[in-house]
Amino acid sequence: MDIVTLTTDFGTKDYYSALLKGEILKAAPRCRIIDISHNIERHDIMSAAFFVKGIYLSFPKQTLHIVAVNTYYAPTNELILFENDGYFFLGSNNGVFSLVFPDIDPRSILEVPMNSRENIYQSLSLIVGRLFQGKMIHEIGMPVQNYERRLALQAVISSDYIRATIMHVDVFGNVVVNLDRKTFERVRDGRKYAIYYKSDNPISTLSHRYSNVTVGDACAFFNDIGMLEIAINMGNAHQLLGLNKNETIQIDFY
Repeated sequence: MDIVTLTTDFGTKDYYSALLKGEILKAAPRCRIIDISHNIERHDIMSAAFFVKGIYLSFPKQTLHIVAVNTYYAPTNELILFENDGYFFLGSNNGVFSLVFPDIDPRSILEVPMNSRENIYQSLSLIVGRLFQGKMIHEIGMPVQNYERRLALQAVISSDYIRATIMHVDVFGNVVVNLDRKTFERVRDGRKYAIYYKSDNPISTLSHRYSNVTVGDACAFFNDIGMLEIAINMGNAHQLLGLNKNETIQIDFY
């Protein structure tokens, strides 16, 4: 284990993310810390799950992914720790990991109660330190008693259409939809299609990149993490097309 990633809702205006990094480096001085994002909307575990699910496979095996979103100390709270496909995950038992891995066996998940004398930064860093000292995860926690599950927002699929939801708006105003290429191609089954992001003027051809269309035109393609993205070449789809998080788009097949 060498790399620790951080996905938090701490923001970058205050000192919270730096405090967490400092505590981790005290506990594991040789680790490399990679920021995924500290700008997850407050308490938004669905966005956190979207980020983690999209990026964790891009890292080497044995990477530890920490998710500190809607994470706080309370007497009834515990942190959970588990390994999946050679990667390690650590965060609150608040349902975020059930959104990343909906089919995971809860018997593989360990809980680590938070000590009332420690803040969340210390609690997380102490676990990191023990892992970097070579401790096995079963030496750190005990089997989780009540694993929190949440239901992910799924695209609505019919034989002739898919109705999907905008899950994320990035810094460029591109919008990312909860539809992957495999599902799209399965439902499409070789047919033509029309992507309606508004009531008229649908997109009927998938692009490979933004520059496949004229500057100022809308395009749709499957992005680097394999999810459908709607964008404007050199423009802001969120602002110019009025596309917002949690709105739906529809793809008709014919």
